[in-house]
Amino acid sequence: MPKNTHKIAIAGVTTLGAAALAFSVVPADAQTTTTEAVPTSRVAYSSVQVKDLKTSVTDQMAGASLKVEAIAAKKKAAADAVAAKKAAAEAAAHKKAAAVAAKKKAAARKALAERRAEETASRAVERVAFKKAAVKSYPNNLDGWIRESLSIMAKHGIPGSYEGIHRNVMRESSGNPMAINDWDINAINGIPSKGLLQVIPPTFKAYHVPGTSWNIYDPVANITAACNYAADRYGSMDNVNSAY
Repeated sequence: MPKNTHKIAIAGVTTLGAAALAFSVVPADAQTTTTEAVPTSRVAYSSVQVKDLKTSVTDQMAGASLKVEAIAAKKKAAADAVAAKKAAAEAAAHKKAAAVAAKKKAAARKALAERRAEETASRAVERVAFKKAAVKSYPNNLDGWIRESLSIMAKHGIPGSYEGIHRNVMRESSGNPMAINDWDINAINGIPSKGLLQVIPPTFKAYHVPGTSWNIYDPVANITAACNYAADRYGSMDNVNSAY
């Protein structure tokens, strides 16, 4: 018998043996029970398939982990970018505020320096003016009184000349600063004319020039107020040739 035929025969015997096991012998008075044999099936698991499954799951978990890490890294990068942007904005704002403060401080220093310079210049001018005023003096006589009055009149734009003032002073009071008229209509009305140019008190008060005395008998104050009145009434004391 060929080798392959032998193998088939053996397989057939094995199968018949398995079928014979399906019957049981029982006593004669008992019922015969036939039990069918259920062939047992074995599930074959391939080690290669299990290994591949494990590898697939591991790969999926690794891929998920990488995705989570990538998302976390992306979020961290975004947060870092926001923080960096905020820090840059704060730094820029601080720099701008510092620049503004520095500019204000510099402007304040400049203003202070300019103010001090102006004050210094003003004091210098005042000292020069005071020095000039202190140096310039007038004799305490008719000539000095007229000249000092002319200096004050020039500052206030009041016209008049030395000759015009002197001429009217000599006619009105003969150069006496304490002269008083107690007989004319002004005297009768209770307001006599007084001083070098015979000015009544209301006129002296109305035409008083700042910087001079309020004493009507003061020579310079009397001349200056009278010339101010004459300028208003006649254009200049030079135009007065009689009682005015």
